[in-house]
Amino acid sequence: MVHYSWDNLRKHIEEITELSDEEFEHVKSFFTLKRVKKHQYLIQEGDQANYEFLIMSGIFRMFYLDDEGKEYIVQFAGENWWMADYQAYFNEKKATLYITCMEEAEVLCMTLYGREKLSADLHKMEHFFRAKLTNGYVAQQRRIISLLSGNPQQRYEEFGQLYPHMLQKIPKKYIAEYLGVSRETLSRLYSANKSH
Repeated sequence: MVHYSWDNLRKHIEEITELSDEEFEHVKSFFTLKRVKKHQYLIQEGDQANYEFLIMSGIFRMFYLDDEGKEYIVQFAGENWWMADYQAYFNEKKATLYITCMEEAEVLCMTLYGREKLSADLHKMEHFFRAKLTNGYVAQQRRIISLLSGNPQQRYEEFGQLYPHMLQKIPKKYIAEYLGVSRETLSRLYSANKSH
């Protein structure tokens, strides 16, 4: 298992904004490290959504369960991605989503209070969080448009272009679910793309 180093966090933040050593020491104090086992939940429906998670290693699946127990995948997330049940996190409500670990992983956890305090303390971090949220909105909108208007072939190709490493690591049944296609359709798409 990859063991997390604080350098990874600093590199991640400094893709958007530079920090002095003193500023970074302050930033570090707002995070706690959590090691997560395969199939372990970070959050389940009904939990208090106390944390936003920055993934340092591993892959996670966020999903919604309907009344019949059918799973709808909202998002996959890998290294350097942020995830939470944001509706619950920002409104300090109980979670309606599940986040589960698909392989051994490490995440950094941050409370909403910590996020707001850090943003108030360091304008640079407020800018960082705003940039990350904006990127998240853009990605989410692209996914909705793809689901509404793209055919299965287009959705599969877009997923492969955006997340090639995930295509290799995530079981096909979950990719099919995420793309809104049957397992059989995904196998056909997979075979067609391999022959190109």
